[in-house]
Amino acid sequence: MITKRRFLAAAAVTPLLNVAFWECADAAFVVRKNRLFLDVAVNGHRVRALLDSAAETSLLDTKFAQAIGIGGGRTVAAHGSGGDTDAQLAKGVMIDVLGLHIGPLTVGVLDLSDVGRRLLDGPLSFVMGRELFDATRLYIDIDRADIHALPLTSKPAGAKLTLHKEHGIETLSVAIEGKPPVEAAFDLGNGSDVLVGAAYAKDIGLLTDGRSVVEGKGGGLGGEVRRPMFVLKSLEIAGRRFEDVTATIDANSTATNLNVGVSILRQFEIVTDFSAHCVWLKSK
Repeated sequence: MITKRRFLAAAAVTPLLNVAFWECADAAFVVRKNRLFLDVAVNGHRVRALLDSAAETSLLDTKFAQAIGIGGGRTVAAHGSGGDTDAQLAKGVMIDVLGLHIGPLTVGVLDLSDVGRRLLDGPLSFVMGRELFDATRLYIDIDRADIHALPLTSKPAGAKLTLHKEHGIETLSVAIEGKPPVEAAFDLGNGSDVLVGAAYAKDIGLLTDGRSVVEGKGGGLGGEVRRPMFVLKSLEIAGRRFEDVTATIDANSTATNLNVGVSILRQFEIVTDFSAHCVWLKSK
């Protein structure tokens, strides 16, 4: 089963196998608004991909997979933030990224054109999922567009937070509005607002305490959805407090209590070590 609770971003990818793209590109890591893009090679074919730490499995668009000779196999359910869809599993996929040769991997193959069209007005060929984060310790500074592998002996600065795993993605401790900390998805693929799981929102009365609530659009894989949108008075993570944070409700059954994405995480220098179950966040 492929699960991805928060898949709101889509990658602006080059035309298939367009060598000119690489000749003109001056950066391997590109940040556009709150979307993160990374240059990778899939079975030797270069493409600009969406970076998504909360994608349990990397994903290939069907047309791109066919163009580079990758065929799908067994069909499985793929759960996205917009609903459920089907994906095929492709085995033996190799990914070259940041000087690493990762694989052979089993990845999902499915039609990503709707996600790309709705969210970026362009194609989406590949999503680089958690396999990169599992493979190495990473330093990430979103605002400086800096990402690179670190030796495991490095001594990162900042607050060290323990990662837990829930439904195949990593979570860390976050608190909102003075309430006890809960687990929140660490989601670099979330280029939109903080997400609050519907069950958790109900438990703490977020939508019934008189605050202003409007309807907003959301959803990625699985289709577009409409969600209640509101403002959190405060959010605390790694010893830093944010005020007046825009948030939306995630009504999916697999939703974590909270989901923090690029809008919050770009305020930190980040070091991830999924294999050691920890992340360091240094406030800027």
